[in-house]
Formats: sequence, C-alpha cells, structure tokens
Amino acid sequence: MPVMTLDIAKATKEQKEALVKELTPIFAKIINMPEETIYTFINEYETDNVGVGHKLLSEIHKGE
Repeated sequence: MPVMTLDIAKATKEQKEALVKELTPIFAKIINMPEETIYTFINEYETDNVGVGHKLLSEIHKGE
C-alpha cells in the first residue's frame, strides 16, 4: 500500500481533488505501481499552528 502524504495550508475541496488527480499519476509512474493502490492523506494546517523560526506563520503573513 503506497502512501502519499501532503501537508498543506487550508485548501478547498476542489484544490484537494486537483492535488490528488495531478499528483497520483506521477507518483504511480515513479514507483511503478497502479494508481488504484495509492492512498493519499492530506493534512491541513492553520497558520496559527505553524512556526517558522521564532514566529507563527499567521504573524508573518499578517503584514501581507
């Protein structure tokens, strides 16, 4: 059971569907396995739950 794990910021259902649709064939080709055997897990992280250096990502993006 090949597993592909994606760690991303919040995404829409459409964005997640696009990620799975586009990345699965590439992954399957590289590992020489059928696409149907690949499981994809998507972990979403709020910017308050990610630290970069000594700051939360939400603080870094506040100025944008």
